[in-house]
Amino acid sequence: MPLRPLSPTEARVLGTLMEKARTVPDSYPLSLNSVVAGCNQKSSREPAMNVSEGQAQEALDALKQLSLAFQTTGSRVARWEHNFQRAYGVPEQSAVLLGLLLLRGPQTAGELRINTERWYRFADISSVEAFLDELQERSEEKGGPLVMKLARASGAREPRWTHLLCGPVDAAAFVEAPSVETGGSVLQERVAALETEVAALRAAVQDMREQLGMSQPGHP
Repeated sequence: MPLRPLSPTEARVLGTLMEKARTVPDSYPLSLNSVVAGCNQKSSREPAMNVSEGQAQEALDALKQLSLAFQTTGSRVARWEHNFQRAYGVPEQSAVLLGLLLLRGPQTAGELRINTERWYRFADISSVEAFLDELQERSEEKGGPLVMKLARASGAREPRWTHLLCGPVDAAAFVEAPSVETGGSVLQERVAALETEVAALRAAVQDMREQLGMSQPGHP
């Protein structure tokens, strides 16, 4: 039975849980503070969002009802983890590609291979394309396609792919928006990785303060 389309906020929260499970496993499962910090990162996100704690909590509750996320026990601070692979019935490689599409929007197979390096190392672009093709040809019995190949944008060498977890997309809306071709800036990727880790550390410190009953710096 196919799951209902996700809202943009639900998609961002789910993608954040999927990302942090792989990139900062020591801080996973995530507290609400960590989820908000991950959703609102300025790097590695398209589009940029400003998700409030209330919106994040509402999205987590909705994802829980869909069996896409669940709350762990045994901690004073509520923590959350995703259940993506089991809920959608896809292999690890497909989940990685969908997670990146949730967070960064439409990308070429080459861009996906580069951007997934901290999540999973694909052997080559053809292996990425094979899993994308499988997701696009997913049978209706399994819930239908989860990705779609977009028409090649003007001036672009490769077509981009987009996810369908938020429902059908208007392919024409992407035609005039060519993507940055693969090969991107290594420095930019390193900066993005560092910003991700700093955000996770800040959230972890805040979690520790809450568990110890400490006030915010500068507050009595």
